[in-house]
Order: sequence, then structure tokens, then C-alpha cells
Amino acid sequence: MTPSFDDVQAAARRMKGRIRRTPMLRHRALDAAAGGVVLVKPEPLQITGSFKLRGATNAAMLLPPEARAAGIVTHSSGNHGQAIAAACQALGMPALIAMPQDAPAVKVEATRAWGAEIHFFDRHGVDRDVLAQELAAKRGATVIPPFDHADVIAGQGTAILELLEDARTEGFRPDQIAICTGGGGLLAGSALSAKALAPQARIFAVEPEGWDDYGRSLRAGQRIANDGQGSGLCDALLSKQPGQLTLAVNAPRVEDGLVVTPAEVFAAMRFAFTHLKLVVEPGGAVALAAVLAGKLATRDAVTGIILSGGNVDAGVFAQAMAA
Repeated sequence: MTPSFDDVQAAARRMKGRIRRTPMLRHRALDAAAGGVVLVKPEPLQITGSFKLRGATNAAMLLPPEARAAGIVTHSSGNHGQAIAAACQALGMPALIAMPQDAPAVKVEATRAWGAEIHFFDRHGVDRDVLAQELAAKRGATVIPPFDHADVIAGQGTAILELLEDARTEGFRPDQIAICTGGGGLLAGSALSAKALAPQARIFAVEPEGWDDYGRSLRAGQRIANDGQGSGLCDALLSKQPGQLTLAVNAPRVEDGLVVTPAEVFAAMRFAFTHLKLVVEPGGAVALAAVLAGKLATRDAVTGIILSGGNVDAGVFAQAMAA
């Protein structure tokens, strides 16, 4: 099933009171750097520290009663796993999360803290989709993947829905929107909301250098995989390739893909900490990095961005502050 903006609106109503409506932020230093207006959606302030709680909660709430007893299985480097764990705890359901052995410790610990069981696997030697299906089959559970799922996409779309509502209240009409992109779930939900509420806005996927499968796939008109050789810094965005469903949603709606370097990501993390007083993880900072590095034409424009998450290991954050 391909999700629609109606599904995003239904998700927003369904999840009211279960997720945090994060505020719209502006800062004069960011506007000055961009030469325009930048509207920021700070999802590090979400209950689990990332936007992923939106899609996970919507998908979990839509499970029929007979499926809830066996719970949910998923695979995740951390943010989606933590979100599924939190959603399941809130609904009284078990959760099993398959996580790469090299997942950031802060994300592993946070996932455990929400009561989930964790199954570790080799990021480079295991097909995570197959693994999740095998684990789910053993217990009769439901697999809720990180991005290629209609209910997940609809839930993720509520972040830009809120930002655009707040922008309208403040009298702003975004010219463009930049979205942190891995498998494309946040991008797809954002595209559905943006084209409904701000059809004039151009939408850009932002990816880390070496993991720009989405931009290449959009330009080629078909899914193109990463070679897995890029930096592992932006662990939240290291998807093998775009999802089939997400690309179907995004291809007719997204303008292009933008790429940022590790140095640009670290600069964005420092900027967010210094000026916005936010701790942002590398993958969550790529849209801000695109603005600060001049990858977007922001002068005299209104630009919307999402800081998608803040679950970063202390050591990596220290590296960013010292870079």
C-alpha cells in the first residue's frame, strides 16, 4: 500500500499525546549564515531522541489485537530500534531488535532501557531483512522495518506536517525543505506533507558522502545500492539502498540529493551545540550541514530542515567539538 497525506494526517491524530510535538526553532546566527530564513525542527527533543518514534508508534498502534501478543521484530542501528522498543513498552507488547555489533553503545543501552530484547549481527555479513523475518517467524511476531513500510512513512510525515503548520502560523512560506536521508522513510513522509501543505517548496534529500544512494537513485530513476565503503560516521543513515516503497513516493516529489562530508557534519554538530544548544548526532545533522556548507541556495529564501536525532556516543560528540 502506498501511503498518502491523508494517512499522515490520520497518524497525527492517532498519536496525539503519545509523541512530543517538538517546537519550530530559529536563530539569528543560522539565518545570518544562510542569508535567509531557516526553520528548524529539532527531533533530538523527541521522547526517544529521534523522529523514529513517530513511525514506530503509528505502525505499532495499527497492529490488530491478535498480533500484539507476539510483539514486533525489527532491525536497526539504534534509533528505529529504540523507537520500536518505546512504542511496544507503551502498548504492552514485546520487542526484539536486531542490531549491528558495531552499533553505538548509547543506542544499544537506550534500546535495552525501553525493555527490548536485542539480537546482535554482523553489519557486513548478514542480510538484515532476512534475519528479521527469521526471528519473527520463530515467535509469530510482526516485522516493522525501519523505513519501507506505509505506516512508518505516514508516522514520519508528521514531523514536517508540524513544522509547516507552525511556519504558517508565523507567516512563513518555505521555498525548500532539506531532509536527512538513509532509506528514505522520513523523506517520503516529509514529501507527502510538503506537497500537500507547501506545494511550492522544493524537497532535497541530504546524505553523507559515500552513502548517496538516494541522490543517485533519483537521478537514475531506479534503485542504486551503496558499496558500503563510505565512512561509518553517520550510522543512522547507512542504508544499503533506497526502499522500493520510499523511492516510489519520493521519485515524483523530490528535487535531488545533496551530499555532505564528515567535516561538514562535524561543523554542523558544533553549530547546533553552540547556537541552538542542541546535541545532534552525525546523521541527524546532515541537513543543517547542507545549509551551512552552501549546498542549498538559501540566500533570500525560506528553508525548512529537520535535525533528525541526537543519540550520539560521547566520544563521537567530543570528536565533533574538537574538530
